[in-house]
Order: sequence, then C-alpha cells, then structure tokens
Amino acid sequence: MIRRSGSRYLSPNALLFGALATIWGLSFVAIEAGLEAVPPLFFAGARYALAGVLVLGYAAVTRERIRPRGRTEWLNVAVVGGFLVAAYHALLYLGQTAVPGSVAAVIVSLSPVLTAVFAALVLDDSLDAVTAGGFLLGLVGVAIVADLDPANLLGADVLGIGLLLVAAASFALGSVLSTPLRTTLADVSMQGWAMLVGSLALLAGSVATGESPADVAWTPTALAALAYLTVASGVIGFLLYFALHARIGPSETNLVGYFQPVVAALGGWALLGQAVSGTTVLGFLGIFAGFALVQHRTIHHRLGGRMGRVGFHPDSLRHRLVRRLPRSLGCGVNRIFGLQYQCRSASVVAEFGHDAD
Repeated sequence: MIRRSGSRYLSPNALLFGALATIWGLSFVAIEAGLEAVPPLFFAGARYALAGVLVLGYAAVTRERIRPRGRTEWLNVAVVGGFLVAAYHALLYLGQTAVPGSVAAVIVSLSPVLTAVFAALVLDDSLDAVTAGGFLLGLVGVAIVADLDPANLLGADVLGIGLLLVAAASFALGSVLSTPLRTTLADVSMQGWAMLVGSLALLAGSVATGESPADVAWTPTALAALAYLTVASGVIGFLLYFALHARIGPSETNLVGYFQPVVAALGGWALLGQAVSGTTVLGFLGIFAGFALVQHRTIHHRLGGRMGRVGFHPDSLRHRLVRRLPRSLGCGVNRIFGLQYQCRSASVVAEFGHDAD
C-alpha cells in the first residue's frame, strides 16, 4: 500500500513538474542577484548567447535537422527571438531593477490571460463576458500587487511593474503570432536559434543604451547567477519542459507558470531575506482567478472528461489559432506576413513553451 501510494503521488510527471517549477521559479531570484553587478540588457544578452549555443549543440546531437529552412521557419525564429526572448527579457530585467523577483513572477504570470486577449484581436473575435471578466480581474490583480498610490504614480516600483506588464504582453503577443508559423522543425532547434537572435538584439540594445561590459564587476554571485540562468534555467529547464510537453501535453505543462511565483517568493525569502507582502499574495490570487475565467470552457470540458488526450476543444486558444487564423486569412494557401502558409492539422503544431524569466 505504501509503495502504491508513493508511486501515485510522486509520479515521474509530478517530479518533473516540481523540478521545472523550482528551476524556473528560482530564476527570478538569480536575475535579481545578478543585476546587483551586471547591467540588465547585457546580462540578459550574455545569458541567451551562451544558452543558445548550448541548446543548438544539444539539438545537433539529438536531432536530424537543426537549421531552419525557408522564410516561414526563419520568420518563426525572428518572431520568437524578437518577442519572447529579446523584448520580453529586456523589459523583465529592466523591471527587476525596481521590484523584487517575487513581484516580477506574479506580474508576468498574467501572460496566459493576455494571450487570450491578443488571440481574440488577431482572430477579429469578441471576448465573451466571462473571458472579459477574467481579463479585467487579472488587471485588478496587477493593480493590487502594484499597490498604486495616486500621489506616487511615477515611483520606481510602479514604473518597474509597468515594464513587467508590457513584458508579459510581449510574451503573449509573440506566442500568438508564432503559433501559425510552426513547421516540422524541432522545438529545441527553433528555440536555440531564437535564443541567438534574441541575444543579438539584447546585446545591441545594451550598446545603444550605453551599458559598458568593461565596467561589469563579475563577482562570484554574478557569475553564479549567470551560470544558473544559462545552464539550469536555459538548458536543463527547457529539456524538462520538452519532456513534460510530450508526457502530459502543453496545457498542463504551461501551468508551471503559476507555481513559479511561489518558488520565487520562497527563494527570495531564503536566499535574499525578502518578505512577501499580503498585497502580492492577494494580487496573485486575482491573476490566477482571472486565468481560470479566461480558460473556463477548456477547464469545464477537462473536468467533465469530454476532452481526449489529443483532441482540442473548439473554443481553446490552440484550436482557434491553428484552425481559424489560417482560415480567416484565406485557405487552401494563405499568406501570413507576406509568406505562403499551408493549412495544417492541429496535431502537427506544438505549442511554444518558454521559461517566464
């Protein structure tokens, strides 16, 4: 009985999920620690330059094809590298210069809610009342975390939260735009190239804003933070994500984003001596409740047992983007960003996953 109970509650999937949430949640703490010595854009760019080389090296050993072919695959690399790597992490690192990692983790957990909103805009579709309510509830959660003071709307912490909110929006928009561009190129190969493209943009931004790598004080803490973000979060974290993606599916795997703030808060308390305020906890609960409302149809069908392992509910984001976006642009052959795109079955398209740090 004990063995059976242990295998049930400590299954490989649960262990992988817990490991991924821990690795990516502690990334917010590592970013905060590294920013004490390293400029934000240079720090993010260096991290993804190194991670991109390692991920592509892994892809070269484990995949038959690592190089994108054709304009559609390169455009996908550009979208992911531009929105989900460069823009998202530039804003995230800049935002974390003003607010703790635990608060940053809460704000960027709004990304799934914003993804549904951007999908509705791209599809020229209207949000139903429950979904719109979920979006508004998520924004209320952000406002609670920000603890807005009308007399100090331009304070550093408010501006930092604003940057983090735009970062979450960039991640959400990039996720929507990249979905119909997916091909047979393996995720690990695509993400490796996207990391390199994003790192070039981040390093160019570092130079443009006057950051000086020569002035970086590579303290032991900064080096440890860079190593953790590159190897643990950037390489091992992605491999865990891909393993979970294959075992339990993208929807369940992406829920890891709602465990990251818990890990970030515990890590900030244990490693940096930070306390988590009641408003941060309350705001996170508001964002999570907003996500539940946005995904109410999918949750209802999963709990009702009417959704199979491979099928997708017609109202789910993935189904709508893969099935309806190409159709809305004109199918058999559609033109997306000036490129020809063949309509495909939803089963061919894998969702893009990324560490929210």
